[in-house]
Amino acid sequence: MPPSRLAPPVAKLAADLLGQIDQLADQLLARIAEQIEIYRVGSIVGRGELRTSLIVNMNQILTRLSGELETELSAPRHIGRTRAMQDMPLPELLRAYRLGFAFLWERLLAAARDSGQKSVDALLDTATTIWELADDFCLALTESYREAMSERMIAADRRRSGIISAILDGPASGSLSAWEVAKLLDLPYDGTFLVLVAEVTSSNSSALPRLEDRLRQLDVGSAWRSQPQHEIGVLSLGRRDPGEVLASVAQVALGRVGVSPLFHRLDGAARALRLAQVALETSAPGTKGIRSLDDDPHIDLLVRDRDTTRRFVVRVLHGVLALPDHERTTLLATATAWIDSRGSAAEAGRSLYCHENTVRHRIRRIEEHLGGSLDDPRLLSDLTIALQAIRAFPELGNRLDT
Repeated sequence: MPPSRLAPPVAKLAADLLGQIDQLADQLLARIAEQIEIYRVGSIVGRGELRTSLIVNMNQILTRLSGELETELSAPRHIGRTRAMQDMPLPELLRAYRLGFAFLWERLLAAARDSGQKSVDALLDTATTIWELADDFCLALTESYREAMSERMIAADRRRSGIISAILDGPASGSLSAWEVAKLLDLPYDGTFLVLVAEVTSSNSSALPRLEDRLRQLDVGSAWRSQPQHEIGVLSLGRRDPGEVLASVAQVALGRVGVSPLFHRLDGAARALRLAQVALETSAPGTKGIRSLDDDPHIDLLVRDRDTTRRFVVRVLHGVLALPDHERTTLLATATAWIDSRGSAAEAGRSLYCHENTVRHRIRRIEEHLGGSLDDPRLLSDLTIALQAIRAFPELGNRLDT
């Protein structure tokens, strides 16, 4: 606001009001308390603190109108930051500022009328300038408020992320126990949980946009840790059906999502995270959707050392993996169905839509490639674990070049 736009009579009116600033503060304080409930109650800002801020703001406004060359905006910036830290709603704060400028305008106009028509005309000529000053104050207030709120959110996210790390990364990551973490995150310690690891496909969007809103509607608690490539969530399902929750996840997922098996104490989150990460990593790149691993003790061993797992699968299934694609996938599917059916050719045949004698014929072929009979418990165990490894890491079932 250039000083050339301030007429001398306006400067004198403002200077006169500066001498009455204590009285003006009392009057404005009463008006704000009357019209804005949050200030009337005084639950956030007490009367004394509010009066002090009114004096500081009016002093800067009237000093500017009395002839200062530049607009001083330290008062609204300070108030914006302070009120953000106090959780004062921004709309109520801006309303108080608008009331303040309207109050000062009334007092300036009343003083101009007492001074004469020349002062009234001068004040009316600079009305636009005065309201531009009001805009400057409100903008400075808003920017400072939002900046402070953003800093608070970042700090809260970092603290929450650190708290979540205490359960996702295991006990070594900090001194907090899983029970303490549960209280801090407002999650139960015992219940029904799962961990999600979602792939971030774009730096400009969330991996699971609007999922937290959907989870709240389902009464599902959640806590999240964001990373550049992934978003990791711990979900507390309560009594909600897991299938319903995962359906909501699938609806919003923009990329691959690995899901852990269900677990029932929060201190199981570290293991669940490992399994969810493996589920994600073994999904086909460039696809979209959910993948999970079976909750089997063997899975923990298989995911612990991928290279050892790979060598084991090749040792057990070398002959089968060297077969052409169609024959290899058929025999692997038959072996899996047969084991899942606990050795029942009839039940395996029903799941594969083929005759039980076909299943028996394929099992004999598998035994030829394994170099032994599946009546041998050790060979059966090796085959079972190898097939579990392929289920966890589908690429291990690819054709083996010989």
